[in-house]
Amino acid sequence: MQRYLVAGAAGLVLGACALASAAVAPIDPSQVLSKALGDPRRPAADVARDRLRHPAEVIAFAGVRPGDRVADFFAGGGYYTRLLSDAVGPNGRVFAIIPAEMARNCDPAEFAGARQVAKEGSYRNVDVLTRPALTFAPPRPLDVIWSSQNYHDLHDKEMDSPDVAAIDRALYRALKPGGVLLVIDHAAQPGSGIRDTQTLHRIDPAQIRREVEAAGFVFESESRVLRNPADDHALKVFDPRIRGRTDQVVFKFRKPA
Repeated sequence: MQRYLVAGAAGLVLGACALASAAVAPIDPSQVLSKALGDPRRPAADVARDRLRHPAEVIAFAGVRPGDRVADFFAGGGYYTRLLSDAVGPNGRVFAIIPAEMARNCDPAEFAGARQVAKEGSYRNVDVLTRPALTFAPPRPLDVIWSSQNYHDLHDKEMDSPDVAAIDRALYRALKPGGVLLVIDHAAQPGSGIRDTQTLHRIDPAQIRREVEAAGFVFESESRVLRNPADDHALKVFDPRIRGRTDQVVFKFRKPA
């Protein structure tokens, strides 16, 4: 009799598992990203940039998933803020970070797009926050920190002579163990270090790795989706001859678990 009771209990457990599996279907990240790109709330100017920015590939490379908590560090025009909002879904959270130093020293138009996301009110999982970069600390630990085309700005005068090493350590502390720091930036000439951050708005990729790894991050991989060998790294990124088509690195770092 005991043998039949055990077998019956096992059958009930297996049946419950099957029901649970059927009730919670796995989420297809590609479908989530497709929906994000097609969101009718996106400004036409953002949609026009998709062809050059390859956002679906980059977000997938970073591993952003529904339910994640993500900081869009230097949110700027809000291009990625909107996409990340859709990518993490209603159970996730996006913190669009405007560094207080940049807000104080730069043209407000540079962050108007991010602030507009908050004004629209329809992105209910987004918080637009102005915080000092040097003491960056989100309200809750993060799964991903997203830095797009602005890591080089950490070295510029608008940041009030920043301690970049301290900022990198703050980013490290803000992530959960196993969390990801995704850095996209305009490549400068090899060996140039931070020479061109203020003038050309570019940074030597090797410099990014040195600084970020010194904070404790582990370099995991690089996506080459935004590389452009035709860019000789000599032009300012806003020059019409190269704007939107600069050679860019996409680095994925991880905080050790």
